[in-house]
Amino acid sequence: MQQHWVRFAENGREGFGTLEGERVRHWHGNLFEYPERGDRTVALSDVSLLTPVQPSKVIALWNNFGALREKLKLDVPAEPLYLVKTPNTYLEPGGTIRHPGNGAKIVFEGELGIVIGQRCKQVSEADAPRYVLGYTCANDVTLAGVVDRDPSFGQWVRAKGLDTFCPFGPAVATGIDPQQLVVRTWLDGQLRQDYPISDMRFSVAQLVSHISQDMTLFPGDIILCGTSVGVGSMQPGSTVEVEIAGVGRLANRIA
Repeated sequence: MQQHWVRFAENGREGFGTLEGERVRHWHGNLFEYPERGDRTVALSDVSLLTPVQPSKVIALWNNFGALREKLKLDVPAEPLYLVKTPNTYLEPGGTIRHPGNGAKIVFEGELGIVIGQRCKQVSEADAPRYVLGYTCANDVTLAGVVDRDPSFGQWVRAKGLDTFCPFGPAVATGIDPQQLVVRTWLDGQLRQDYPISDMRFSVAQLVSHISQDMTLFPGDIILCGTSVGVGSMQPGSTVEVEIAGVGRLANRIA
C-alpha cells in the first residue's frame, strides 16, 4: 500500500505519521517496528517537518547513471562506487543550506534516496527489496574544487560532508516502483535536471545487496542512487527543489 511517512514537530514534541492531503495522521510506536495508526490528524501547516528518518549513515553513489557517464567519458563501473555522508550533513525539508563563503562554489545534485527498513547484512539481490522501506528525495550538495585539490588524495567526504550538505525528505514513500520514477531538479524555478531512474547502472536491489556485503545497513539508513546530467552551482539566496512524482518535492534555500 502506498503511504507517505513523515516526522514532524508539533508544540515542541516530535511525532511521526502519514500524509493525507494537507493533513498529517499521527501514528504510535516505531515506524520500523509495528507502527499503530492513530485517530488524530493535524493540519500540515500546523507542524514543522523534520527529516523523515534519522539515518546512522547516508551512502552516496558515484557514476551510476549512463547519461552522465557518457558526458564525462567515464568507464562503466564493475561494482557500485560510493562514499559516506555524515550525520552533520542532514537537513530537514525547508531548512537552509549553509554556504561556506570565501567565494566557494557549491553544486546541487538531485537524487533518489533508498530508505532501508530493517537490519540488512549480506543479503542477496533477490532478497534485497524486502529490506527497503521506501524512497525519498535528496540533494547531494558538493563543495566543488576540493575533491582534487590535493593530487595525493581525493577528498570526497570533505567535499560532500559540510554541515547541511544533505537535505532529504519531505517524506518516505512506500509501495512504489522505483524503475518508473523520474528525478527533476529546479533552481530558482528553472528546470535543471530531468532524468529517469531506469538509466541506473545498478538497480535498487543490486545497490542494497552489494553495499550490504561491505557494511551492515540499519533501519533508516539511506542510499543515494547518484545523479545525472544537469548538475550546477548554487548561489546564496537561491532555492533548489528536487521533485520526484509519487515521492515528493524537497525545497531548500542557500544562505
